[in-house]
Amino acid sequence: MNQQTNWNEEEDNFDLTLSQRTEELYRIPNMEPNADGLIEAVVLPLRDLVIFPRMVSPVFVGREASLLAVQEAQQKEQTVIGLTQKDPELDQPGTDDFLPVGVEMAVGRLLNMPDGSRSALVQGRKRVEILEFLHVKPYLKVRARVIHETQTADRQTQALMRSALSLFERCVQLDRSIPEEAHLFALNISEPGWLCDMIATSLSLTYEAKLRLLLILDPKTRLGQLNNLLAQEVDVLELEDEIHSRVQSEVDKNQREFYLREQMKQIQNELGEGDVFSRDASDLKKKLDAANLPEEPKKVALKELERLNQMPPMAPEVGMIRTYIDWIVDLPWNNSSPDNLDVKNAAKILERDHYGLKKAKERILEYIAVRSLKPKKERQPILCFAGPPGVGKTSLGRSIADALGRKFVRVSLGGVRDEAEIRGHRRTYIGALPGRIIQTMKRAGTSNPLFMLDEIDKLYSDFRGDPASAMLEVLDPEQNYAFSDHYLELPFDLSKVMFVTTANSLANIPAPLLDRMEVIDFPGYIEEEKLEIANRYLIPRQIEENGIDNLGLTFEPAALQRMIREYTYEAGVRNLEREIGRVSRKVARLKAEAKKYPISIAPDMIEKLLGPQQVFQSEAERTDEVGVVTSLAWTETGGEIMLVEVAIIEGKGGLQMTGQMGEVMQESGQAALTYIKSRAAALKIDLDVFERLDIHVHMPEGGIPKDGPSAGITMATAIVSALTGRPVFRHVGMTGEITLRGRVLPIGGVREKVLAAHRAGLKTVLLPEKNLKDLVDLPKTAKSELKIIPIKHMDDVLALALSKEVTIEPPRPKKPMRDDNQDD
Repeated sequence: MNQQTNWNEEEDNFDLTLSQRTEELYRIPNMEPNADGLIEAVVLPLRDLVIFPRMVSPVFVGREASLLAVQEAQQKEQTVIGLTQKDPELDQPGTDDFLPVGVEMAVGRLLNMPDGSRSALVQGRKRVEILEFLHVKPYLKVRARVIHETQTADRQTQALMRSALSLFERCVQLDRSIPEEAHLFALNISEPGWLCDMIATSLSLTYEAKLRLLLILDPKTRLGQLNNLLAQEVDVLELEDEIHSRVQSEVDKNQREFYLREQMKQIQNELGEGDVFSRDASDLKKKLDAANLPEEPKKVALKELERLNQMPPMAPEVGMIRTYIDWIVDLPWNNSSPDNLDVKNAAKILERDHYGLKKAKERILEYIAVRSLKPKKERQPILCFAGPPGVGKTSLGRSIADALGRKFVRVSLGGVRDEAEIRGHRRTYIGALPGRIIQTMKRAGTSNPLFMLDEIDKLYSDFRGDPASAMLEVLDPEQNYAFSDHYLELPFDLSKVMFVTTANSLANIPAPLLDRMEVIDFPGYIEEEKLEIANRYLIPRQIEENGIDNLGLTFEPAALQRMIREYTYEAGVRNLEREIGRVSRKVARLKAEAKKYPISIAPDMIEKLLGPQQVFQSEAERTDEVGVVTSLAWTETGGEIMLVEVAIIEGKGGLQMTGQMGEVMQESGQAALTYIKSRAAALKIDLDVFERLDIHVHMPEGGIPKDGPSAGITMATAIVSALTGRPVFRHVGMTGEITLRGRVLPIGGVREKVLAAHRAGLKTVLLPEKNLKDLVDLPKTAKSELKIIPIKHMDDVLALALSKEVTIEPPRPKKPMRDDNQDD
């Protein structure tokens, strides 16, 4: 019966409205303080909850001690003191586990909750300061002092209240969870403490912020703290509102676009035009089906196409995926052009386009011959044309492609510093594209073009990577059949490509990269070759380009020779073609002005047409002189003759070398001097000379750097001539490296050096015996007009180059002055 009665009572409790339950709270009187202003009341512990005075809030009563305390207060119709725990996790808090400030509260009727706990409405009345705990069992009871807050506000407090109301109004406008009535209610509160507590209850403040406000007893201080919290809350709410507005605007825009596109799609369907995006996807599918793709690229392309079809038309990835599929489809995976393997036809084309370059032409013809025999395993050559500018490296590549019937493509690598230029960028980057290799293969349209990599010696590395290392995979036949570009991330076969690289200097190419290439040297053209090239190619081309091909203009050989010697200084023929072009333009101008013009260009007309002489070449000595020897030197622009001069002066036995000589050349001079000292007796040279006289070796044209060991025998001959007074034959030129024992070692650039001697009018050339093999390609005129003598030892050089007659007195060191005061 009692259980039934209790159930009915609880059912009646649930039927009470919120307003009725609130009215019950107001009927509970405050506890009357004693004469000392103290009250004694039971404690309701609060976890994670802060109750402010005059505010109504629900609480959950779950602990047995808390339930007994509430029931005790309700029986006596008394208020309780709500104390907030310092640690909300404690189930059995002690007397030291509560804040020192609590709130006197009225507790309403208890309601049973579905989870077994109980709930009640509470109303805060006043702040109280806890003085002592009277007992802890069966529930907590404390003695506390009631804190009375001032009811009036001074000017500063009024300013704080107005600021708080203004900020609170902004919070109400921005925070949809705060009802507008809250601001109206706040406007009618005149007490500063009540206003502060009311606003704090309405805001979504953190638990710690509410605790700080509860512990502040002075209303003015509490209002200052509340203003700070309100300002922070307004900032956060304004940012939330801005984000919400932006998101809402974007959603509205997308919805509008979707609606319009759906309308456009229906209109296009009615007109029979179809959807643009669907049509693009359909076109890509047709291109994929028509393309002759290997299995793996086709599989990747179909997968990307499926992703494309599932994406919204305006998604950012749509353009990236479409571009990626286009690259896969457009690359020549299996499209190759047939090779023309007619060796005779290839030889004819190469000879038609270029004069000389025998080694390069032979290598290409050998490759075509091997291909014509259809070997089981074919390997494309990877050639490196190394030589000075203007000798025909790039143009020969075009001729090779023409001879083979292949597409010619070219990439200039000069100044490339980024590895991504070779391998491409990964697709995660905005605007990513494949590297230059894949881009050029797409432009070629075939899988077997002739691919020229120009200026491979001018690749540089920095923080962005080393492009020369990336070229290893491109030029290695063991790897390039599956070249991987960062953008494609698919293996692309480069093994059918014929790579031809060009370089001006091999010294700048990393050794691993150089090891993968077959180097073919392109030496500078000699004068005879330049004459032939000018007559075959340069003159007809310039005459045609300048519109005077109907005049029958010709150049006499002597005129061309003068242009080569006096107006150009180069290994190739670019400047020579420019000078021929200048002459042709002047003739064209005379023709256009209806003036008299020459039909044949003679040597005496060159200076009038081209101006004063621009290049002055070294000439051989006109007489036999002591201490002056003609040396033969190699430069990038061809061979040169250089004079070596030696002077003997008073000193302390030093060797001075000037003329911007390099370290190797200076060491050769020291080796020559050591050899002379060791042979002083045989050469009839006084040893005191080396201790009391200085030897000065000089090579004119000091602004030009000089280096190398090939001037060793020249310097030795000049020093011996100066020390013995025997002149050097003016018609003799020499080159060779000297050892301490006087042996003559082989050197390089023999062909160019011998031709330089021939141009300079020398009659005899002394060469190391082991360099005779380098004279195979020497023109017949030079061979017939020069006396080339092989030498093994320095003694042979001195016997051939020095006159036996002493024409001047050999230098002798002065005898030291005798001291007359010295005792006998």
